[in-house]
Amino acid sequence: MRTLRSTAAAGCAVLLAVTALAGCNRGSDDGKGGGASGKVGIDMPRTDSDFWNSYRQYIDKGVKDGVVSALPVTNSQNDIGKLVANVQTFTDQGAKAVVMAPQDTGAIASTLDRLADKDIPVVSVDTRPDKGDVYMVVRADNKAYGTKACEYLGKQLKGKGKVVEFQGDLASINGRERSQAFKSCMDDKFPDIKVFELATEWKGDVASAKLQSVLAKEKTIDGIYMQAGGVYLQPTLSLLKQKKLLKPAGEDGHITIVSNDGIPQEFDAIKKGQIDATVSQPADLYAKYALFYAQQALKGKKFKPGKTDHGSTIVKIPNGLEDQLPAPLVTKDNVDDPKLWANQLEK
Repeated sequence: MRTLRSTAAAGCAVLLAVTALAGCNRGSDDGKGGGASGKVGIDMPRTDSDFWNSYRQYIDKGVKDGVVSALPVTNSQNDIGKLVANVQTFTDQGAKAVVMAPQDTGAIASTLDRLADKDIPVVSVDTRPDKGDVYMVVRADNKAYGTKACEYLGKQLKGKGKVVEFQGDLASINGRERSQAFKSCMDDKFPDIKVFELATEWKGDVASAKLQSVLAKEKTIDGIYMQAGGVYLQPTLSLLKQKKLLKPAGEDGHITIVSNDGIPQEFDAIKKGQIDATVSQPADLYAKYALFYAQQALKGKKFKPGKTDHGSTIVKIPNGLEDQLPAPLVTKDNVDDPKLWANQLEK
């Protein structure tokens, strides 16, 4: 199990303690904890993903460091019904702000409306609710994920071949945006690549079973786009190994694989030549700014669209604001970069 490094140097690199943020967003003050009051309810969307387990470590550290005062963290297990129940528990316990990551971005609207009626601000992490007021959405540009994966695969395959795409849950805006961007890019730039679109609902076993069906018909493929390495990586590598198709990069027959998440396991796989690239979702920054915006919401601070001094852009969305954090493409050329959050965890 990998945990957060406890050394002072690593702590500075991770920069999770939001208590020293100085004007890091337009409309914010010095970011210090004074003046913020009230408990924050924090819901984890799932714990069966390496990405979300890493995010939880950063959340726990931020709470321990006193960024916010939090109620016991809940886990909705990718179930909208459980998320609704957990939010009700938060309000019953007197929560003054809520941090959530709704995986079904359409079904959460009525819950957001109820929270708005109670003047309880919501910070949504990783996903953008389709409707319902939010104080701030903290996520990266998910369309860029699909585009970066498409461009990398297209160039590596020289515009030809067969590619399997593990689509996330299309009830989630993340799954929709990554899928739409990937398809648009492939259609426009690499029309000679045949794409097998496999809807998986963010489930690794579903992805593995559908990949096996494709391989049974096609015998082999040239590339794979995994929209979430945290759930797809191990089942995919296990199946390819079983089929004797897991050949290292540079060897004839290697299947070019691009993933999304940026977890340590993906970095290990890149170093071994098992996969070729991933887009690093900033688990550390998701946690850092989720807590920061919850803190600022309790203070009654207001934000506006524009560039921030933490390398992101706040954009206006129909139901609030969204802070779009940077998410770099990671390959063998930069996989050891110490600035990447996965390299700030110790084994």
